[in-house]
Amino acid sequence: MTASTAAPRPAHPFFDHPVPLAFAHRGGAVAGRAGLENTHAAFARAVELGYRYLETDVHVTADGHLVAFHDATLDRTTDGSGPIAALSWAEVRRARVGGSEPVPLFADLLRAFPHARWNIDVKADAALTPLLEVLDSADAWDRVCVGAFSESRVARARALAGPRLATSLGTRGVLGLRLRSYRLPGAVSRGALCAQVPVRHGGVRVVDRAFVRHAHARGLQVHVWTINDPARMRALLDLGVDGIMTDHIETLRTVLAERGAWVR
Repeated sequence: MTASTAAPRPAHPFFDHPVPLAFAHRGGAVAGRAGLENTHAAFARAVELGYRYLETDVHVTADGHLVAFHDATLDRTTDGSGPIAALSWAEVRRARVGGSEPVPLFADLLRAFPHARWNIDVKADAALTPLLEVLDSADAWDRVCVGAFSESRVARARALAGPRLATSLGTRGVLGLRLRSYRLPGAVSRGALCAQVPVRHGGVRVVDRAFVRHAHARGLQVHVWTINDPARMRALLDLGVDGIMTDHIETLRTVLAERGAWVR
């Protein structure tokens, strides 16, 4: 059983692929390559498995280099330490994720995987302009969707880049969409092409049939993160969600394949 409104295909090349979209979250942060999230090795493995959509995060070093990395500091996943924003690229590049893999520049990932599409979580205000400069230099606007928890950061990305850049809703926009799905007043920012959301936020259910139906009625795709359990994947697909982000990339591929929905 699926949502009652048809899944939209926003008029941006990023979405030019049959739904549901399968996103390798941080390249596939768990299965098979534990500890190597957001590395060239993780993304290469996801692409080898057939993933066309890769999810990553970006920060900027003290001297302006844009890196693919989730945390604000190196401490959790590398043998280095300290905040990325306070370190030079020369210092960051010496760190090894999981003790073996270097922290990649995002520009290098764009070049290394020219057919991949990238969902990018901009983790800091300072990273936004460097990201847009990288996208402009690589003419990679068609391959990218930008999101952030910060509503103002997403709005600024849209204002600076215009319609050539696909973006998701920010936090306030998702709240507005949830309220509207309850038929309550709520503001949903214009210009976004998708809602990228967890199933729950705190104790509040975000994704249900009404939310998906209302998003589709507004022309928005719904992408859900981060789903690693196959039963939950199936339940969300039955609701009609348009994309799933997962650390367990083999599991999601298997679930989609059994439904005839795995498309390389």
